[in-house]
Amino acid sequence: MQRKRDQDKPIATQQPDRMEFKAFSNYNNTGRQLFLGAVLIILLFCGFIFNNPSSSSSSPKLNDYLKESSIRKIVQEELSLNQVHQTTSNPSTTVHPKINVLPESQRLRILVTGGAGFVGSHLVDRLMIQGHDVIVLDNFFTGRKGNLMQWDGHQNFQLISHDVVEPIMLEVDQIYHLACPASPPHYQYNPVKTIKTSTMGTVNMLGLAKRVRARVLLTSTSEVYGDPEVHPQPETYWGNVNPIGPRACYDEGKRVAETMMYAYEKQDGVEVRVARIFNTFGPRMHPNDGRVVSNFIIQALQGKDITIYGTGEQTRSFQYVDDLVNGLIKLMNGDYSQPVNLGNPDEYTVADFAKKIKDLTESESKIHFLPATQDDPSQRKPDIAVAKREIGWSPVVTVESGLAKTIEYFQQVLDEGGEIVPTGPAAAKPKTVGVL
Repeated sequence: MQRKRDQDKPIATQQPDRMEFKAFSNYNNTGRQLFLGAVLIILLFCGFIFNNPSSSSSSPKLNDYLKESSIRKIVQEELSLNQVHQTTSNPSTTVHPKINVLPESQRLRILVTGGAGFVGSHLVDRLMIQGHDVIVLDNFFTGRKGNLMQWDGHQNFQLISHDVVEPIMLEVDQIYHLACPASPPHYQYNPVKTIKTSTMGTVNMLGLAKRVRARVLLTSTSEVYGDPEVHPQPETYWGNVNPIGPRACYDEGKRVAETMMYAYEKQDGVEVRVARIFNTFGPRMHPNDGRVVSNFIIQALQGKDITIYGTGEQTRSFQYVDDLVNGLIKLMNGDYSQPVNLGNPDEYTVADFAKKIKDLTESESKIHFLPATQDDPSQRKPDIAVAKREIGWSPVVTVESGLAKTIEYFQQVLDEGGEIVPTGPAAAKPKTVGVL
């Protein structure tokens, strides 16, 4: 664990003093106690009237109400609300997940770029529950505020609408740099912006890390291996990437980002970590991200044809998001600074994976094959020997159990928002959909 930096914060990121929250909470608790006492007196008086009808001309409606209500039930409900509600400065009340309380010497101020996205929001959850102060930067191109509503108003949480291609001044101890569209239709929609996000955005985060002496972790990608000629792919493999193809804005952008990470480490002594992430799935995936897992599940749940681009013999490896978050945190807080593959070595052909999802959803959908997309990798499987050896990580969630949770999530999304038309392989702007 890194040494906690000076707690003084710049004005732009100053958070309310915890004593203010404590004082407000104590005041609020006193008010609740007074209110509760008044409720008890009123209800006891009403109960006396009900039990002594000769001394009262109470209405039948009041008598019916008193018959259906008990003082104990009302008091218990009020006490329960008093326990679970946390008062914030708005001064509305919000129920937040329970977090660990860390001493000042252990609590870090952590920046997560792209923290409103699929993976980022799960990472934020874990860091908040651990008890750290978390700042999220997101421009909401693919990220969604709904992914972070559970922390709205929490004194340890701050959300800033900001694009990482622009510099920002903050005081932080660690930086998880996730910002960048990761699905092919989304990153191909504006390839120049995708390149800028991977390059300028990474330079800005490295500059920030250099200035405040923070450790920075880049979420790179298995796409740096391109269409691999080595299988499975170890970190020592240099890749087979088309530098001018439709996927190059993302593939090459991440390769340059990795280059910059190690240039800053060598030249300026910045502490860097690089995670090469393989296919990841789970709740909060964007329903229109056009990826295999989300498309297959949405199509199967709606009884539509499950579309496969190509022969279906191309292979992929899928890891559940909780495993990935565990790996990112282990890598950030470990001593190993070279690139690390984070993925599940369980390998499936795309056709077999479609059949698995069809079976799990008990769908009557038919599997429909369409022409392959350009530069689509023929095989993808991580060699995770380095992760096991250097950071003690390997996936623990099975694909089947992860898919069950993901299917349940997408069913809820469909129930809330209605029909969803999956995104095809062509470049597309993220759509606004109902999100839980």
